[in-house]
Amino acid sequence: MLKGTMASYLAVALATTVLTLLGVLVYQNLASREKKIEQQLPKLYETDDAEFRRALGALLGPQIVEGNQVETLLNGDEIFPAMLAAIRSARTTITFETYIYWSGSIGREFVEVLTERARAGVKVHVLLDWVGSMKMDAALVEAMKAGGVDCQRFHEPRFANWGQLNNRTHRKLLVVDGRLGFTGGVGIADQWRGRARDKTEWRDTHYRVQGPVVAQMQSVFLDNWMRATGKVLHGEDYFPALKAAGPYAAQMFSSSPSGGSESMQLMYLLAITAARRSIDLANSYFVPDGLTIRTLIDAARRGVKIRVVTPSERIDSEVVRLASRSDWGPMLEAGIEFAEYQPTMFHVKGIVVDGVFSSVGSTNFDNRSFRLNDEANLNVLSPDFGRIQQQVFEADWAKARRITLDDWRHRPWTEKLLERVAKTLHTQL
Repeated sequence: MLKGTMASYLAVALATTVLTLLGVLVYQNLASREKKIEQQLPKLYETDDAEFRRALGALLGPQIVEGNQVETLLNGDEIFPAMLAAIRSARTTITFETYIYWSGSIGREFVEVLTERARAGVKVHVLLDWVGSMKMDAALVEAMKAGGVDCQRFHEPRFANWGQLNNRTHRKLLVVDGRLGFTGGVGIADQWRGRARDKTEWRDTHYRVQGPVVAQMQSVFLDNWMRATGKVLHGEDYFPALKAAGPYAAQMFSSSPSGGSESMQLMYLLAITAARRSIDLANSYFVPDGLTIRTLIDAARRGVKIRVVTPSERIDSEVVRLASRSDWGPMLEAGIEFAEYQPTMFHVKGIVVDGVFSSVGSTNFDNRSFRLNDEANLNVLSPDFGRIQQQVFEADWAKARRITLDDWRHRPWTEKLLERVAKTLHTQL
């Protein structure tokens, strides 16, 4: 009898310990450790003022550098060939970081060219997010490693990093020979193939970059590479001397919970507050918090024309769409225009302010990108580059369906109920 009582006691103690550890794990991954930005920023300058440029460099960093060329690539039929050609051209180094890498034909193509370059003596480093690459066939990873590619997983579950499992790298970075960079929203999966003609071909934008800002892109990659491996990559092969390659002033801006997760949101808030005429915002996951909503409304009320393109029901996460739409009312009342992209899943992430400041890259307009994920955006200060981004936005807007205030107010009660439920998850979206 005593043995049975002791066994029951030990079982209860063990179960309590396990539940406690699980509770600590959940708390460490879901609870915010940092103070949030709570106060709306005062409007001190506009996007074409020297003070705005200094704030981007001095307050947020790194410094904006001149002499860059940035080419806009639309959808998989332009993006993937350009990236694969760049990899094939590599002579010294390739550094590649991505969130989504799934099995499929394009995934195999990337493995083939990466391993071919590694066998040719190029130092190839690939960093895959553990969650984002869960759908990747293990054989593809093994093929890269067997071919000489140094392939690592970011925050693969281990006892030592169990408090960081909710911190994912959402960055999309490819740097070849330290001279040619790519960034944007595209993942390595067949869903991005094509030209966004139907629901099987996702809509996205990526950017081919040359000039001094590529060194900043390399530094952003190395930040997470060091965190994942403890190894430092440096020297001429990774950081060659870079000459001017184009007319654009740019900076590669990054954020991470380990190094100040509020910085990306602060960058957006600065740009919105500085707006004088227009804000064109395209984002696949638009779930802003209360402060960001108030900042957008304040800009609209002082006469800034604000348009937002988001996904339609052709989205890969209906919960995100529901959580987003629940907060549109006050913004619609303030005159902000919303439209949902119709042909396919809309995965674009970019903002153009006054046609002067553009920020493009991996960042979604939600709490996960602002506070939980590692993100990277290319910021460009140029009316010429801004004009190109506005033209792309106009083309997307033309394929999107406007959602008016009346539409929003008269949506079905079932949808409103689901939105309320989805909104409770906003801190993790």
